[in-house]
Amino acid sequence: METTVKITTLSSRELTRDISRAKKAAEAGPVIITDHGRPRFVLKSYDEFERLSGKRRNLVDALAMLGLSTVDIEPSRITIEPREADLS
Repeated sequence: METTVKITTLSSRELTRDISRAKKAAEAGPVIITDHGRPRFVLKSYDEFERLSGKRRNLVDALAMLGLSTVDIEPSRITIEPREADLS
């Protein structure tokens, strides 16, 4: 199952005029807030903030993160062989 994250961009003026729109958009994905046309801030849901800000989790939880289920990892086996020491 693939999950799509929707990114919304609002100017600081649009944010001021319609904060409820920004809050709804933040539930679906990050909201980039621009100031004079330049990205300045990102609004996220509190759940996403908690996920990103340091809740310790185990390896299974980390690998279950959004988007990682579609990543194929096939590490190659590495053989390490000793070298003869050069004592000259």
